[in-house]
Amino acid sequence: MGKERIPHDSAYKQFFSNPEMVESLLRDFVPADFIADLDFSTLERCSGSYVTDDLRERHDDIVWRVGWKKGSWCYVALLLEFQSTPDHWMALRMLSYTTLLLLDLVKTGNVRENEGLPPVFPIVIYNGGKAWKAPQEVAALFAPMPESLKFYRPQHRHFLLDESRVSGDELDKSKGLVAQLLRLERAQEPEQVRQIVKELISRLHGPEYLVLRRAFTIWLARVVLKRSGITEEIPEFQDLREVDAMLEERAAQWKDEYIRQGVIIGKAEGKAEGKAEGKAEGIGLALRDLLEARFGTLPQSVTSYIASSSDSNALRKLTLSAYHAESLQAFIDQIKKDDDKLM
Repeated sequence: MGKERIPHDSAYKQFFSNPEMVESLLRDFVPADFIADLDFSTLERCSGSYVTDDLRERHDDIVWRVGWKKGSWCYVALLLEFQSTPDHWMALRMLSYTTLLLLDLVKTGNVRENEGLPPVFPIVIYNGGKAWKAPQEVAALFAPMPESLKFYRPQHRHFLLDESRVSGDELDKSKGLVAQLLRLERAQEPEQVRQIVKELISRLHGPEYLVLRRAFTIWLARVVLKRSGITEEIPEFQDLREVDAMLEERAAQWKDEYIRQGVIIGKAEGKAEGKAEGKAEGIGLALRDLLEARFGTLPQSVTSYIASSSDSNALRKLTLSAYHAESLQAFIDQIKKDDDKLM
């Protein structure tokens, strides 16, 4: 199936249009010595007008520059990859992106011949459902060639932040804004969301954070709350405090709903006999029961997909999705976003 844009990528662009988010990203998630030599008080957003329409259509891009503590600039090129599957050619696109940035600096007179080109640190932030397996080094994309020709092969590598591979321990070590964002991505219950919202309210209380507070507010309403088990219509919030007030007001109601969800999954796991295979089979049977109870007879493609899955954690997530899906087609569409085995 084709690649699909995930709804909250525009909110992410707002997040990383904020200097404090960029600083948090570099400090907390880039394990490189050069980060300590950057003067983050100089962070400055740059124009990306030189980017081709093809590249911009595929990915959201943000360019920053930050000064070295000893002078001159380092450029940070962010590409946000929120399609459902990794882009195999991303390393090539990042090479193109970096080249266009440097050519623009030369064209506009920001770089002189006697100065040399400034370094560019290319970052891809990936939020898709499948693990990233595409090469990060452009040389890996080339077909085999004579050894003597490899000297002329382009060399370029990008840094990858695959959100799904960031461990819970890594997040626990950081109090930065990007870590808070990833915690919200993983929050499974409204109570967890509320705790993080309270921390954000405390952190982003000044007028200089107005745009960032608004970005978190919109994203919470459109993405996080809906994914955290809230099935009712969510109002348009204007501020994080409104989100917190709503979470407090309806906490008891959502707790009851989560108890019902827990009963469903608990019954599924109760059908297993301790073995990993039995556990997955038990959850799969309960998932079929739930879907049939809600939507009637299931198509063969759905029953076969469930029967072939041996990942109990994935089946558990599917059970929660089935509980909240508005229709069978909505449930199927969600599977297709995450796994192209169901066509």
